[in-house]
Amino acid sequence: METLVVAVFIIGYLAITLEHTLKVDKLIPALAMMAFLWSIIALSHIPVFEVDTNLKKLVPTHLEEILLHHLGKTAEIVVFLLGAMTIVEIIDYFNGFLTIKNFIKTKSKKKLLWIFAILAFFLSAIIDNLTATIVLITILQKVVPDRNIRIWFAGLIIIAANAGGAWSPIGDVTTTMLWIGKKVTTIKLISYLLIPSIVCLLVPVTVATFLPAFKGNITYNHDEIEESENKNGSTILYLGLASIIFVPVFKTITHLPPYVGMMFSLALVSSFAEILSSTKINITSFDDESDDAANHSPVHKSLSKIELPSILFFLGILLSVGALESIGVLFSFADTLNLIFPNTDIVVVLLGTASAIIDNVPLVAASMGMFSQEINNPLWHFIAFSAGTGGSMLIIGSAAGVVAMGMEKIDFFWYLKKISWLALIGFLSGAFTFILIRDFIY
Repeated sequence: METLVVAVFIIGYLAITLEHTLKVDKLIPALAMMAFLWSIIALSHIPVFEVDTNLKKLVPTHLEEILLHHLGKTAEIVVFLLGAMTIVEIIDYFNGFLTIKNFIKTKSKKKLLWIFAILAFFLSAIIDNLTATIVLITILQKVVPDRNIRIWFAGLIIIAANAGGAWSPIGDVTTTMLWIGKKVTTIKLISYLLIPSIVCLLVPVTVATFLPAFKGNITYNHDEIEESENKNGSTILYLGLASIIFVPVFKTITHLPPYVGMMFSLALVSSFAEILSSTKINITSFDDESDDAANHSPVHKSLSKIELPSILFFLGILLSVGALESIGVLFSFADTLNLIFPNTDIVVVLLGTASAIIDNVPLVAASMGMFSQEINNPLWHFIAFSAGTGGSMLIIGSAAGVVAMGMEKIDFFWYLKKISWLALIGFLSGAFTFILIRDFIY
């Protein structure tokens, strides 16, 4: 029956990739796949497992427990995502991003590409690649009005954000896992991965500047993009960005999951937004008077603009991968790779490639069970790099890609044809750089 589970996952995955051909929104196959996978596991009584506390092996468990476990982990990401998206929408409500837009004076596509790529690289290291992508694509929508051009920029932002998240312990969920699991330390992680990550950014962006899509200047339709400045715009912008940056600080102080800090940040930003808008209403009420007033509430308005299809898609795809993880398929996959390829470098590169198809979280968990090297062994740093940047090769291979796909309605096959090869050369260049640094410097 495990074969049937894998087959359903492949069919569901194909349906997601063929979204535009089938004329079916990707969230439908994602949710259907999730429901079918867990139903097969339940009805067939397939044994389920969880990773033990030391992430060393699989331990048998009950279906209800493992499903609740995966729902909890998925909910953490979804709630975090909801908080970040709402803060971004509140900033947008006050036209706060106009402040950043006004700083960007150039109309050159090449210069804009470098500006957004560098911003994505460093911002993702400070907050995380998911939130950085949300913020930057929102700004991008203000700066580049033509969607056909904008999706090219969005594709490179995904690459840059994933590259930036790889060298920071809080930049990507997989590096955070390795950090919390006492496989890497902050200083060593940065020293090993900063240069390979920069190479992973520089190579594809440099190549992209020679592509026709990034030649010439951005043309504006002034009637379309005319926006009035809000006197509180810059205040909300700085407050919103500061509150997002505060999330990893909150996590470090309290040791609570990041979504708790994000909810605190959202509460803070929402309070100031309501005060600054001088709205004296109860946003949870549903009478006609309150409903009319709610149109002037920044929080209510922002919540109504959240991309729920993207949230539900995220829920479906993560719980589907959780089903594969629960029956031990991903661990078996990792072990098989290790047996076929005795060279660990090849195994890690293949794991990075696999992370473009399958969620990198269970793959990293599997690798933590496969290898028993001591803390700060170069192997762990290579895994952090490969899992973090390999996901860029497909748009649904990383959280940043999934969010960008939802925000800009990017077609899977368009990304595969136009962006994937850039992500591939960036990934391979960075991996080669890491091997050189490891063998000849350290």
